[in-house]
Amino acid sequence: MVPKLSRRPLRRSADGVVTKGTIGHVHDWTEKTEDLARAVVGYAEQRLRLRPVPLDAPLAEEELSERAGRTITPEGIGGRAALEVFAEVLAPACISIDHPRHFSFIPCAPTPAAMLFDLVVGASSIYGGSWLEGAGAVHAENEALEWLAGLAGLPATSGGVFVQGGTIANVSALVAARHAARHAARHAARHAARAAGGGEPTRWVVATSAEAHSSVSSAAGAMDVDILGVPMDAAGRLAGDALEASLEAEARSGSGRRVFAVVATAGTTNLGIVDDLESVARVAKRAGLWFHVDGAYGAAALAAPSARHLFAGIEHADSLVVDPHKWLFAPFDCAALIYRRPELARAAHAQHAGYLEPLRTGDDWNPSDFALQLTRRARGLPFWFSLACHGTDAYSAAIERTLEVARHAAAAVRRKSYLDLVFEPMLSVVAFERRGWGAEQYHAWSKELLESGTAFVVPTTHNGKVVIRLAIVNPRSTEEDVDAVLTSLG
Repeated sequence: MVPKLSRRPLRRSADGVVTKGTIGHVHDWTEKTEDLARAVVGYAEQRLRLRPVPLDAPLAEEELSERAGRTITPEGIGGRAALEVFAEVLAPACISIDHPRHFSFIPCAPTPAAMLFDLVVGASSIYGGSWLEGAGAVHAENEALEWLAGLAGLPATSGGVFVQGGTIANVSALVAARHAARHAARHAARHAARAAGGGEPTRWVVATSAEAHSSVSSAAGAMDVDILGVPMDAAGRLAGDALEASLEAEARSGSGRRVFAVVATAGTTNLGIVDDLESVARVAKRAGLWFHVDGAYGAAALAAPSARHLFAGIEHADSLVVDPHKWLFAPFDCAALIYRRPELARAAHAQHAGYLEPLRTGDDWNPSDFALQLTRRARGLPFWFSLACHGTDAYSAAIERTLEVARHAAAAVRRKSYLDLVFEPMLSVVAFERRGWGAEQYHAWSKELLESGTAFVVPTTHNGKVVIRLAIVNPRSTEEDVDAVLTSLG
Protein backbone atom coordinates (compact mmCIF):
# COMPACT_ATOMS: atom_id res chain seq x y z
CA MET A 1 0.00 0.00 0.00
CA VAL A 2 1.10 3.57 -0.65
CA PRO A 3 1.67 5.24 2.74
CA LYS A 4 -1.08 7.52 4.02
CA LEU A 5 -0.13 11.12 4.58
CA SER A 6 -2.94 12.50 6.71
CA ARG A 7 -5.71 11.28 8.98
CA ARG A 8 -8.04 13.81 7.39
CA PRO A 9 -9.98 12.62 4.33
CA LEU A 10 -10.02 14.66 1.13
CA ARG A 11 -12.74 17.33 1.27
CA ARG A 12 -14.67 17.92 -1.90
CA SER A 13 -17.29 20.47 -2.85
CA ALA A 14 -20.57 19.49 -4.43
CA ASP A 15 -19.02 19.53 -7.89
CA GLY A 16 -16.20 17.18 -6.84
CA VAL A 17 -13.49 19.84 -6.46
CA VAL A 18 -11.01 19.09 -3.69
CA THR A 19 -10.96 21.98 -1.21
CA LYS A 20 -8.03 22.97 0.99
CA GLY A 21 -6.52 26.22 2.13
CA THR A 22 -3.99 28.04 -0.05
CA ILE A 23 -0.38 28.61 0.99
CA GLY A 24 -0.26 32.34 0.27
CA HIS A 25 2.54 33.81 -1.80
CA VAL A 26 3.98 30.89 -3.72
CA HIS A 27 7.62 31.68 -2.82
CA ASP A 28 7.18 32.36 0.88
CA TRP A 29 8.29 29.85 3.50
CA THR A 30 5.34 29.80 5.90
CA GLU A 31 3.98 27.47 8.56
CA LYS A 32 1.97 25.75 5.84
CA THR A 33 5.11 25.33 3.78
CA GLU A 34 6.82 23.85 6.84
CA ASP A 35 3.95 21.41 7.25
CA LEU A 36 4.10 20.52 3.55
CA ALA A 37 7.86 19.96 3.75
CA ARG A 38 7.38 17.45 6.56
CA ALA A 39 4.66 15.68 4.59
CA VAL A 40 6.70 15.51 1.36
CA VAL A 41 9.86 14.29 3.08
CA GLY A 42 7.81 11.84 5.12
CA TYR A 43 6.16 10.47 2.00
CA ALA A 44 9.52 10.11 0.23
CA GLU A 45 11.03 8.32 3.22
CA GLN A 46 8.10 5.93 3.56
CA ARG A 47 8.17 5.13 -0.17
CA LEU A 48 11.88 4.36 0.00
CA ARG A 49 11.36 2.11 3.02
CA LEU A 50 8.64 0.01 1.39
CA ARG A 51 9.69 -3.61 0.84
CA PRO A 52 8.35 -4.78 -1.45
CA VAL A 53 7.16 -1.73 -3.31
CA PRO A 54 3.61 -1.95 -4.72
CA LEU A 55 3.42 -3.10 -8.32
CA ASP A 56 0.24 -1.09 -9.02
CA ALA A 57 -1.38 -0.71 -12.46
CA PRO A 58 -2.78 1.96 -14.79
CA LEU A 59 -6.38 3.16 -14.73
CA ALA A 60 -8.60 4.51 -17.47
CA GLU A 61 -8.68 8.28 -17.93
CA GLU A 62 -12.33 8.46 -16.90
CA GLU A 63 -11.70 6.64 -13.63
CA LEU A 64 -8.68 8.77 -12.82
CA SER A 65 -10.64 11.95 -13.47
CA GLU A 66 -13.42 10.78 -11.20
CA ARG A 67 -11.11 9.74 -8.37
CA ALA A 68 -8.78 12.73 -8.49
CA GLY A 69 -11.35 15.42 -9.12
CA ARG A 70 -10.35 18.87 -10.32
CA THR A 71 -6.92 19.74 -8.94
CA ILE A 72 -5.90 22.79 -10.99
CA THR A 73 -8.11 25.63 -9.76
CA PRO A 74 -7.86 29.43 -9.44
CA GLU A 75 -7.52 29.22 -5.64
CA GLY A 76 -5.38 26.09 -5.44
CA ILE A 77 -6.26 23.04 -3.35
CA GLY A 78 -3.38 23.29 -0.91
CA GLY A 79 -0.19 21.30 -0.61
CA ARG A 80 -1.43 18.53 1.67
CA ALA A 81 -4.47 17.94 -0.50
CA ALA A 82 -2.40 17.82 -3.68
CA LEU A 83 -0.02 15.37 -2.07
CA GLU A 84 -2.92 13.21 -0.92
CA VAL A 85 -4.33 13.12 -4.44
CA PHE A 86 -0.95 11.99 -5.69
CA ALA A 87 -0.43 9.36 -2.98
CA GLU A 88 -3.96 7.96 -2.95
CA VAL A 89 -4.98 8.25 -6.60
CA LEU A 90 -2.21 9.10 -9.05
CA ALA A 91 0.77 7.11 -7.76
CA PRO A 92 -1.18 3.83 -7.52
CA ALA A 93 -2.09 4.31 -11.20
CA CYS A 94 1.61 4.14 -12.15
CA ILE A 95 3.45 0.83 -12.38
CA SER A 96 6.43 0.82 -10.03
CA ILE A 97 9.53 0.61 -12.19
CA ASP A 98 11.59 -0.62 -9.23
CA HIS A 99 9.33 -3.56 -8.38
CA PRO A 100 11.42 -6.78 -8.30
CA ARG A 101 8.99 -8.47 -10.70
CA HIS A 102 8.97 -5.61 -13.21
CA PHE A 103 10.61 -7.51 -16.07
CA SER A 104 9.27 -5.53 -19.04
CA PHE A 105 11.06 -3.15 -21.41
CA ILE A 106 14.23 -2.17 -19.51
CA PRO A 107 13.25 -1.42 -15.90
CA CYS A 108 14.92 0.98 -13.50
CA ALA A 109 16.11 0.13 -9.99
CA PRO A 110 17.61 3.25 -8.39
CA THR A 111 19.52 2.97 -5.14
CA PRO A 112 17.99 4.72 -2.13
CA ALA A 113 21.06 6.98 -2.10
CA ALA A 114 20.44 8.07 -5.70
CA MET A 115 16.74 8.72 -5.08
CA LEU A 116 17.40 10.66 -1.89
CA PHE A 117 19.96 12.81 -3.64
CA ASP A 118 17.48 13.48 -6.43
CA LEU A 119 15.53 15.38 -3.77
CA VAL A 120 18.67 17.35 -2.94
CA VAL A 121 19.31 18.19 -6.60
CA GLY A 122 15.80 19.56 -6.99
CA ALA A 123 16.02 21.54 -3.76
CA SER A 124 19.42 22.98 -4.70
CA SER A 125 18.11 24.77 -7.82
CA ILE A 126 21.22 24.06 -9.88
CA TYR A 127 21.48 24.89 -13.57
CA GLY A 128 23.65 22.21 -15.15
CA GLY A 129 24.19 23.66 -18.61
CA SER A 130 27.35 25.68 -18.05
CA TRP A 131 30.51 25.70 -15.96
CA LEU A 132 29.90 29.34 -15.04
CA GLU A 133 26.58 28.54 -13.34
CA GLY A 134 27.12 24.99 -12.14
CA ALA A 135 30.85 24.29 -11.86
CA GLY A 136 30.56 22.06 -8.80
CA ALA A 137 27.79 19.95 -10.30
CA VAL A 138 29.57 19.68 -13.65
CA HIS A 139 32.78 18.61 -11.90
CA ALA A 140 30.94 15.79 -10.13
CA GLU A 141 29.12 14.69 -13.28
CA ASN A 142 32.41 14.63 -15.18
CA GLU A 143 33.93 12.33 -12.56
CA ALA A 144 31.08 9.88 -13.11
CA LEU A 145 31.52 10.16 -16.89
CA GLU A 146 35.25 9.53 -16.47
CA TRP A 147 34.51 6.26 -14.66
CA LEU A 148 32.20 5.11 -17.45
CA ALA A 149 34.72 6.09 -20.14
CA GLY A 150 37.41 4.19 -18.26
CA LEU A 151 35.27 1.06 -18.15
CA ALA A 152 35.06 1.24 -21.95
CA GLY A 153 38.78 1.83 -22.35
CA LEU A 154 38.32 5.26 -23.92
CA PRO A 155 41.19 7.74 -23.58
CA ALA A 156 41.50 10.11 -20.63
CA THR A 157 40.79 13.01 -22.99
CA SER A 158 37.31 11.72 -23.78
CA GLY A 159 34.26 13.38 -22.27
CA GLY A 160 30.63 14.18 -22.72
CA VAL A 161 27.39 14.93 -20.96
CA PHE A 162 24.39 13.40 -19.25
CA VAL A 163 21.20 13.77 -21.30
CA GLN A 164 17.66 12.57 -20.72
CA GLY A 165 17.85 9.21 -22.48
CA GLY A 166 19.32 7.02 -25.18
CA THR A 167 17.21 8.55 -27.92
CA ILE A 168 18.54 12.10 -27.56
CA ALA A 169 22.01 10.65 -26.94
CA ASN A 170 21.96 8.69 -30.19
CA VAL A 171 20.62 11.66 -32.14
CA SER A 172 23.25 13.97 -30.67
CA ALA A 173 26.09 11.57 -31.42
CA LEU A 174 24.99 11.15 -35.02
CA VAL A 175 24.61 14.91 -35.47
CA ALA A 176 28.21 15.28 -34.31
CA ALA A 177 29.28 12.49 -36.66
CA ARG A 178 27.63 14.09 -39.68
CA HIS A 179 29.03 17.50 -38.78
CA ALA A 180 32.53 16.00 -38.71
CA ALA A 181 31.93 14.22 -42.03
CA ARG A 182 30.65 17.40 -43.68
CA HIS A 183 33.68 19.33 -42.46
CA ALA A 184 35.98 16.65 -43.87
CA ALA A 185 34.10 16.62 -47.20
CA ARG A 186 34.31 20.38 -47.58
CA HIS A 187 37.99 20.32 -46.68
CA ALA A 188 38.57 17.67 -49.34
CA ALA A 189 36.64 19.69 -51.91
CA ARG A 190 38.69 22.79 -51.24
CA HIS A 191 42.05 21.03 -51.45
CA ALA A 192 41.40 18.43 -54.11
CA ALA A 193 39.01 20.21 -56.44
CA ARG A 194 36.23 17.73 -55.66
CA ALA A 195 38.41 14.69 -56.12
CA ALA A 196 36.94 11.27 -55.57
CA GLY A 197 35.52 11.18 -52.08
CA GLY A 198 35.40 14.96 -51.80
CA GLY A 199 32.47 17.33 -51.74
CA GLU A 200 28.91 16.93 -50.52
CA PRO A 201 27.10 13.66 -51.34
CA THR A 202 23.56 13.48 -52.68
CA ARG A 203 22.47 11.93 -49.37
CA TRP A 204 24.13 11.10 -46.08
CA VAL A 205 23.75 7.54 -44.78
CA VAL A 206 24.19 5.76 -41.45
CA ALA A 207 24.84 2.01 -41.43
CA THR A 208 23.30 -0.25 -38.80
CA SER A 209 21.45 -3.55 -38.33
CA ALA A 210 17.79 -4.41 -37.90
CA GLU A 211 18.34 -5.07 -34.18
CA ALA A 212 19.50 -1.50 -33.54
CA HIS A 213 17.31 0.49 -31.17
CA SER A 214 14.29 2.25 -32.68
CA SER A 215 15.86 5.59 -31.78
CA VAL A 216 18.47 5.12 -34.54
CA SER A 217 15.73 5.07 -37.15
CA SER A 218 14.06 8.04 -35.46
CA ALA A 219 17.36 9.92 -35.47
CA ALA A 220 17.81 9.26 -39.18
CA GLY A 221 14.33 10.59 -39.86
CA ALA A 222 14.88 13.71 -37.78
CA MET A 223 18.24 14.34 -39.48
CA ASP A 224 16.87 13.55 -42.95
CA VAL A 225 19.52 10.91 -43.59
CA ASP A 226 19.18 7.41 -45.00
CA ILE A 227 19.83 4.09 -43.31
CA LEU A 228 21.97 1.35 -44.84
CA GLY A 229 20.65 -1.89 -43.41
CA VAL A 230 23.39 -4.43 -42.75
CA PRO A 231 22.44 -8.12 -42.48
CA MET A 232 23.10 -9.76 -39.12
CA ASP A 233 25.18 -12.88 -38.66
CA ALA A 234 23.86 -16.23 -37.43
CA ALA A 235 24.14 -15.01 -33.83
CA GLY A 236 22.02 -11.94 -34.54
CA ARG A 237 24.99 -9.57 -34.43
CA LEU A 238 26.23 -6.78 -36.63
CA ALA A 239 29.66 -7.98 -37.77
CA GLY A 240 32.52 -6.54 -39.81
CA ASP A 241 32.33 -8.79 -42.87
CA ALA A 242 28.66 -8.00 -43.52
CA LEU A 243 29.30 -4.31 -42.91
CA GLU A 244 32.15 -4.31 -45.38
CA ALA A 245 30.08 -6.11 -48.02
CA SER A 246 27.22 -3.62 -47.56
CA LEU A 247 29.59 -0.66 -47.86
CA GLU A 248 31.10 -2.07 -51.04
CA ALA A 249 27.66 -2.68 -52.55
CA GLU A 250 26.65 0.89 -51.69
CA ALA A 251 29.80 2.25 -53.34
CA ARG A 252 29.14 0.21 -56.50
CA SER A 253 25.55 1.43 -56.71
CA GLY A 254 26.60 4.86 -57.96
CA SER A 255 23.87 6.47 -55.87
CA GLY A 256 26.02 9.41 -54.86
CA ARG A 257 25.19 8.73 -51.23
CA ARG A 258 27.87 8.57 -48.57
CA VAL A 259 27.93 6.57 -45.36
CA PHE A 260 29.25 8.74 -42.54
CA ALA A 261 28.72 6.54 -39.47
CA VAL A 262 28.03 3.01 -38.32
CA VAL A 263 25.93 2.30 -35.22
CA ALA A 264 26.73 -0.90 -33.33
CA THR A 265 24.78 -2.06 -30.31
CA ALA A 266 26.28 -3.23 -27.03
CA GLY A 267 23.23 -5.06 -25.71
CA THR A 268 20.13 -4.85 -27.87
CA THR A 269 16.91 -3.98 -26.07
CA ASN A 270 14.93 -6.94 -27.36
CA LEU A 271 17.40 -9.79 -26.78
CA GLY A 272 20.47 -8.30 -25.13
CA ILE A 273 22.77 -9.09 -28.07
CA VAL A 274 26.21 -7.48 -28.17
CA ASP A 275 27.40 -6.85 -31.72
CA ASP A 276 30.85 -7.96 -32.89
CA LEU A 277 32.31 -4.63 -31.88
CA GLU A 278 35.92 -5.52 -32.69
CA SER A 279 35.31 -6.41 -36.32
CA VAL A 280 32.90 -3.51 -36.85
CA ALA A 281 35.48 -1.11 -35.43
CA ARG A 282 38.14 -2.38 -37.84
CA VAL A 283 35.91 -1.90 -40.88
CA ALA A 284 34.76 1.52 -39.69
CA LYS A 285 38.35 2.65 -39.29
CA ARG A 286 39.36 1.44 -42.76
CA ALA A 287 36.34 3.14 -44.31
CA GLY A 288 36.81 6.37 -42.38
CA LEU A 289 33.45 6.08 -40.62
CA TRP A 290 32.42 7.41 -37.24
CA PHE A 291 31.98 4.37 -34.96
CA HIS A 292 29.06 4.92 -32.57
CA VAL A 293 28.20 2.32 -29.91
CA ASP A 294 24.72 2.32 -28.44
CA GLY A 295 25.23 0.66 -25.08
CA ALA A 296 22.27 2.36 -23.42
CA TYR A 297 21.21 -0.88 -21.75
CA GLY A 298 24.04 -3.35 -22.09
CA ALA A 299 27.24 -1.36 -21.65
CA ALA A 300 26.62 -1.23 -17.89
CA ALA A 301 27.86 -4.83 -17.87
CA LEU A 302 31.35 -3.47 -18.54
CA ALA A 303 31.44 -3.16 -14.75
CA ALA A 304 30.88 -6.93 -14.36
CA PRO A 305 34.10 -8.97 -14.71
CA SER A 306 32.16 -12.00 -15.95
CA ALA A 307 30.78 -10.06 -18.94
CA ARG A 308 33.63 -7.70 -19.80
CA HIS A 309 34.96 -9.92 -22.61
CA LEU A 310 31.73 -9.50 -24.57
CA PHE A 311 32.59 -5.87 -25.30
CA ALA A 312 35.98 -6.25 -26.95
CA GLY A 313 36.36 -3.43 -29.45
CA ILE A 314 34.24 -0.89 -27.59
CA GLU A 315 37.44 0.98 -26.77
CA HIS A 316 37.57 2.09 -30.43
CA ALA A 317 34.23 3.92 -30.26
CA ASP A 318 34.07 7.53 -31.42
CA SER A 319 30.97 7.94 -29.27
CA LEU A 320 29.28 5.78 -26.67
CA VAL A 321 25.91 5.83 -24.90
CA VAL A 322 25.31 4.26 -21.48
CA ASP A 323 22.07 4.86 -19.55
CA PRO A 324 22.64 4.77 -15.76
CA HIS A 325 18.85 4.78 -15.31
CA LYS A 326 18.73 1.33 -16.89
CA TRP A 327 21.31 -0.97 -15.29
CA LEU A 328 23.40 1.38 -13.17
CA PHE A 329 20.78 2.15 -10.55
CA ALA A 330 20.14 5.85 -11.16
CA PRO A 331 16.66 7.42 -11.24
CA PHE A 332 15.09 8.67 -14.45
CA ASP A 333 16.26 10.48 -16.52
CA CYS A 334 19.97 9.90 -16.93
CA ALA A 335 21.88 8.84 -20.04
CA ALA A 336 25.63 9.27 -20.46
CA LEU A 337 26.89 10.36 -23.87
CA ILE A 338 30.68 10.12 -24.18
CA TYR A 339 32.88 11.22 -27.09
CA ARG A 340 36.41 10.12 -27.91
CA ARG A 341 37.09 13.62 -29.21
CA PRO A 342 34.73 16.00 -27.40
CA GLU A 343 35.89 18.94 -29.48
CA LEU A 344 34.12 17.44 -32.50
CA ALA A 345 30.86 17.33 -30.57
CA ARG A 346 31.34 20.89 -29.34
CA ALA A 347 31.83 22.09 -32.91
CA ALA A 348 28.50 20.53 -33.86
CA HIS A 349 26.40 21.45 -30.84
CA ALA A 350 27.64 24.64 -29.17
CA GLN A 351 25.05 27.40 -29.52
CA HIS A 352 26.08 30.98 -30.16
CA ALA A 353 24.27 34.20 -29.27
CA GLY A 354 25.15 37.49 -27.66
CA TYR A 355 23.75 36.44 -24.30
CA LEU A 356 25.77 33.19 -24.41
CA GLU A 357 29.14 34.80 -25.05
CA PRO A 358 29.98 35.09 -21.33
CA LEU A 359 30.14 31.29 -21.38
CA ARG A 360 32.81 31.27 -24.12
CA THR A 361 35.78 32.11 -21.92
CA GLY A 362 38.82 29.88 -21.58
CA ASP A 363 38.43 26.12 -21.65
CA ASP A 364 35.39 25.85 -19.39
CA TRP A 365 33.41 22.63 -19.80
CA ASN A 366 29.83 23.54 -20.69
CA PRO A 367 27.66 20.39 -20.79
CA SER A 368 25.16 22.02 -23.14
CA ASP A 369 27.86 22.10 -25.81
CA PHE A 370 27.79 18.34 -26.29
CA ALA A 371 24.21 17.45 -27.22
CA LEU A 372 20.98 18.83 -28.67
CA GLN A 373 20.12 20.90 -25.64
CA LEU A 374 20.76 24.17 -23.88
CA THR A 375 18.76 24.19 -20.67
CA ARG A 376 19.53 21.12 -18.58
CA ARG A 377 19.19 19.92 -15.01
CA ALA A 378 22.24 18.33 -13.40
CA ARG A 379 20.74 14.91 -14.03
CA GLY A 380 24.00 13.04 -13.50
CA LEU A 381 24.33 14.08 -9.84
CA PRO A 382 22.15 11.33 -8.28
CA PHE A 383 24.26 8.75 -10.16
CA TRP A 384 27.48 10.43 -9.01
CA PHE A 385 26.25 10.55 -5.41
CA SER A 386 25.34 6.87 -5.31
CA LEU A 387 28.71 5.92 -6.83
CA ALA A 388 30.48 8.09 -4.27
CA CYS A 389 28.45 6.56 -1.43
CA HIS A 390 28.82 2.91 -2.31
CA GLY A 391 31.94 2.64 -4.45
CA THR A 392 32.30 1.02 -7.84
CA ASP A 393 32.93 -2.47 -6.40
CA ALA A 394 29.39 -2.48 -5.03
CA TYR A 395 28.09 -1.65 -8.50
CA SER A 396 30.06 -4.52 -10.02
CA ALA A 397 28.63 -6.91 -7.43
CA ALA A 398 25.07 -5.71 -8.02
CA ILE A 399 25.35 -6.20 -11.79
CA GLU A 400 26.89 -9.64 -11.30
CA ARG A 401 23.90 -10.52 -9.12
CA THR A 402 21.44 -9.68 -11.90
CA LEU A 403 23.48 -11.79 -14.32
CA GLU A 404 23.25 -14.69 -11.87
CA VAL A 405 19.46 -14.40 -11.80
CA ALA A 406 19.37 -14.21 -15.61
CA ARG A 407 21.42 -17.41 -15.86
CA HIS A 408 19.01 -19.06 -13.42
CA ALA A 409 16.07 -17.92 -15.56
CA ALA A 410 17.59 -19.43 -18.71
CA ALA A 411 18.30 -22.72 -16.92
CA ALA A 412 14.79 -22.81 -15.46
CA VAL A 413 13.27 -22.26 -18.92
CA ARG A 414 15.27 -25.21 -20.25
CA ARG A 415 13.86 -27.41 -17.48
CA LYS A 416 10.24 -26.55 -18.26
CA SER A 417 8.77 -28.92 -20.84
CA TYR A 418 6.27 -26.29 -21.97
CA LEU A 419 8.86 -23.55 -22.58
CA ASP A 420 11.54 -23.04 -25.25
CA LEU A 421 14.45 -20.63 -25.03
CA VAL A 422 14.44 -18.30 -28.04
CA PHE A 423 18.02 -17.13 -27.71
CA GLU A 424 20.91 -18.06 -25.44
CA PRO A 425 21.20 -14.94 -23.28
CA MET A 426 24.40 -12.91 -23.51
CA LEU A 427 23.47 -10.40 -20.80
CA SER A 428 20.39 -10.14 -18.57
CA VAL A 429 17.55 -10.39 -21.11
CA VAL A 430 16.01 -13.86 -21.30
CA ALA A 431 13.60 -14.52 -24.19
CA PHE A 432 11.50 -17.66 -24.54
CA GLU A 433 8.19 -18.94 -25.85
CA ARG A 434 5.31 -20.96 -24.46
CA ARG A 435 4.63 -23.99 -26.62
CA GLY A 436 1.25 -23.94 -28.31
CA TRP A 437 0.47 -20.32 -27.57
CA GLY A 438 -0.44 -17.56 -29.99
CA ALA A 439 -0.55 -13.80 -29.55
CA GLU A 440 -3.95 -13.85 -27.85
CA GLN A 441 -2.81 -16.22 -25.10
CA TYR A 442 0.38 -14.27 -24.46
CA HIS A 443 -1.43 -10.97 -24.06
CA ALA A 444 -4.19 -12.43 -21.88
CA TRP A 445 -1.56 -14.01 -19.62
CA SER A 446 0.35 -10.73 -19.37
CA LYS A 447 -2.82 -8.82 -18.46
CA GLU A 448 -3.76 -11.32 -15.77
CA LEU A 449 -0.24 -11.23 -14.33
CA LEU A 450 -0.44 -7.47 -13.86
CA GLU A 451 -4.03 -7.36 -12.64
CA SER A 452 -3.28 -10.00 -9.99
CA GLY A 453 -0.26 -8.03 -8.79
CA THR A 454 2.06 -10.93 -9.59
CA ALA A 455 4.43 -9.31 -12.08
CA PHE A 456 4.72 -7.00 -15.05
CA VAL A 457 5.81 -8.92 -18.15
CA VAL A 458 4.69 -7.78 -21.59
CA PRO A 459 5.28 -9.89 -24.71
CA THR A 460 7.57 -8.86 -27.55
CA THR A 461 8.14 -10.16 -31.08
CA HIS A 462 11.15 -11.89 -32.59
CA ASN A 463 11.35 -13.11 -36.18
CA GLY A 464 7.66 -12.40 -36.59
CA LYS A 465 6.61 -14.47 -33.56
CA VAL A 466 5.24 -13.30 -30.23
CA VAL A 467 7.52 -14.34 -27.37
CA ILE A 468 8.15 -13.52 -23.73
CA ARG A 469 11.20 -11.63 -22.48
CA LEU A 470 12.42 -10.99 -18.97
CA ALA A 471 14.72 -7.99 -18.55
CA ILE A 472 16.52 -8.47 -15.26
CA VAL A 473 18.32 -5.34 -14.06
CA ASN A 474 17.08 -5.08 -10.48
CA PRO A 475 19.42 -6.65 -7.90
CA ARG A 476 16.36 -7.22 -5.68
CA SER A 477 14.88 -9.58 -8.27
CA THR A 478 15.43 -13.13 -7.05
CA GLU A 479 15.38 -16.62 -8.48
CA GLU A 480 12.04 -17.05 -6.70
CA ASP A 481 10.61 -14.04 -8.55
CA VAL A 482 11.60 -15.60 -11.86
CA ASP A 483 10.22 -18.99 -10.86
CA ALA A 484 6.85 -17.43 -9.98
CA VAL A 485 6.55 -16.01 -13.49
CA LEU A 486 7.57 -19.26 -15.18
CA THR A 487 5.23 -21.34 -13.05
CA SER A 488 2.31 -19.11 -14.03
CA LEU A 489 2.82 -20.30 -17.61
CA GLY A 490 2.28 -23.97 -16.77
